[in-house]
Amino acid sequence: MDAPAALPPETTLGSIRLTAGDQRRLADFYEQVVGLRAVERRDGVVALGADPGRPIVELAAAPDAPPRPGGTTGLFHLAILVPSRADLAHALRRVSESGWRFTGASDHLVSEALYLRDPEGNGIEIYRDRPRSEWRHSDGELEMDTLPLDLESVLEEARGADATADAMPSGTGLGHVHLNVSELSASEGFYGAGLGLDVTVRGYPGALFLSAGGYHHHVGLNTWMGEGAPPPPAGARGLDRYEVVVPGEDAVGDAGRRFARAGVETARAEQGLLATDPSGNRLLVRSAAAA
Repeated sequence: MDAPAALPPETTLGSIRLTAGDQRRLADFYEQVVGLRAVERRDGVVALGADPGRPIVELAAAPDAPPRPGGTTGLFHLAILVPSRADLAHALRRVSESGWRFTGASDHLVSEALYLRDPEGNGIEIYRDRPRSEWRHSDGELEMDTLPLDLESVLEEARGADATADAMPSGTGLGHVHLNVSELSASEGFYGAGLGLDVTVRGYPGALFLSAGGYHHHVGLNTWMGEGAPPPPAGARGLDRYEVVVPGEDAVGDAGRRFARAGVETARAEQGLLATDPSGNRLLVRSAAAA
């Protein structure tokens, strides 16, 4: 039997669900500092996004959840993709004026990014992509780097524009997730042969980047918490699961067959297919029609 096809190029990410010790505080942060809006509340989960019916961050209330210990696998950062450089400028100004501190700002050649952490320590990237026509390749690999971001140049994009842009614009979404893992080769087997992503960048020490459809990355992996890092305790604050959204049910079925060939156990959920990577990070593969 032929191997199932790789993930379709139309593949995107849907939402990311976080286990929240203090749901109200986190929801206020994502609304007032990041600029998302509550788009749904149900079963103890607050979903926030920029468009009705399109959650980006979901916060599952768990007041007794322990903090994620240092030196464990899990979420390195969730990455919120804004439509334009002017939108990135508004995000820069919005976070700064809220009094919240950034942890970094970088030019990655393919994108420009701002970094911060939420009140429970979850990493966040807010970024805009450069046009794909400007992305460069060398020796079959996409060129990415971590260079200082010219913040003044970014802010120039918002000068003279509406200074009251206090919310993320329509079209904002979850661009990628970056995960702490315990070992790269096993993780590559899961996300490559199993899920069906293609490796785009191997050049970062201790890191690997993979995507569908030639994107710079939908999933980033790193061992910066240490080779062999253990998973956090079950039910700890932080990553619960994130969504990989494919065009239709056939693509969900293909993912299930790839996982089976790779020896990965999956479980059928109401909306799709649940799988857990070798480091304990969980994802849901679902059809776009299941939103």
